[in-house]
Amino acid sequence: MNAKEAVAKRIQTLCAERGITVNALANQSGVEPSTIYSMLGAKSQNPGIVTIQKLCDGLDISVRDFFDDQIFDTLEPVIK
Repeated sequence: MNAKEAVAKRIQTLCAERGITVNALANQSGVEPSTIYSMLGAKSQNPGIVTIQKLCDGLDISVRDFFDDQIFDTLEPVIK
């Protein structure tokens, strides 16, 4: 799994844990729903850290908490 896929999966997991939709997350974080859907799909290949921080603010977690998940432990190397 690459970093982009891991970020998308983490967002989906956090939304599911909280019982919220992508639109609810968008409202809570001040990020356009289309931006989040792009991050979840194939359109956005490089989710920005500022956007991730806004999502974390909306989820009331720190960026450290966002990335403190085992999904990020086995990322594919970018440089081979």
